[in-house]
Amino acid sequence: MIWDRREAIEGRGGAHITNDLFADLLEHAPVAVLLLDAANRVIAANEAARAFFEIDMARLPASLVEVTLESRLLDVVGSEGLEHEVQLVHHRRTVLARVVPARRQSETLLFLADITDLRHLARVRQEFVANLVHELKTPLTSLRLTAESLLGDPLPKDRKRFAERVIKEADLLSKIIDNLRHLGDIETGVISLDITRFDLAELIDDSLTRRALDREIHLDVQRDLVIASDRAKLSQALGNLLDNAAKFSPPGTPIDLTVSANGEIVISVRDRGPGISPEHWSRVFERFYKIDRARPREAGGFGLGLAITKHLVQALGGRIWTEAARDGGQIFSIALPHQVLTNS
Repeated sequence: MIWDRREAIEGRGGAHITNDLFADLLEHAPVAVLLLDAANRVIAANEAARAFFEIDMARLPASLVEVTLESRLLDVVGSEGLEHEVQLVHHRRTVLARVVPARRQSETLLFLADITDLRHLARVRQEFVANLVHELKTPLTSLRLTAESLLGDPLPKDRKRFAERVIKEADLLSKIIDNLRHLGDIETGVISLDITRFDLAELIDDSLTRRALDREIHLDVQRDLVIASDRAKLSQALGNLLDNAAKFSPPGTPIDLTVSANGEIVISVRDRGPGISPEHWSRVFERFYKIDRARPREAGGFGLGLAITKHLVQALGGRIWTEAARDGGQIFSIALPHQVLTNS
């Protein structure tokens, strides 16, 4: 098809009739391929290109811009043999483009590989390293300054205060490392699930008792719901959401915890904080992601709790999301597969 459109497309649904094996490879290649003539008009396209650009083969040949709606590709056509990373405006994707000679004189092949996800992963990796350095630098700096103060042979009362500071910063570093190791185990599938049946309301009551949050909890939980899941991991996920709500709510304001069981079990935790702008909703579950970096570490945590919660919920076969509450605050919800039994 990529070599001869007339041989590749028939009126009866576009059946592929060419016997050229190399043309078959191009037709089913996992990258988009456009065949251009001397005037840079698109005269053929493989399967991936037709799907990506929504090309109607009956309207070819046509100009490259008309077919792709991407004028930036014209800059690539004149640089044969070189690879170019192109940001597509209309399709909002990043592609790696390369032009090579075609079989017929004056014709060229334009290869386009979608690397949007790869670039996103690279950006996430860079941000993770930068955030990790940021989180470790503060306690390490504090440890060094405190150790230097101890070398100065301070008074006994100051020595005790400095020693307590060292212990506190060491505990912070240990917590970061433990959370990272736990998150790594979850992501790599090292952890195992212990599936049992338990009363969901009892788990919620137990979580609230153990955390002893310094605020009122408004409960709307159906009793006698028995769920089949990993109790410890669900308890950890719920506890992280409760801790998060307490950290970002003004002192003295309540937290709402509701449970619904329609098609699936949904556990929602609502705070009374300032809320989160929609552009951050998907990213708050990334490691070390913080909306307000000026917030003290003691108040805002390390940016790992929600990431751990997300992976715990996914390991349990569920999903997690956040949304704004109608009358202020933020809601974090966990949805689990509907495996509920009602005690009679």
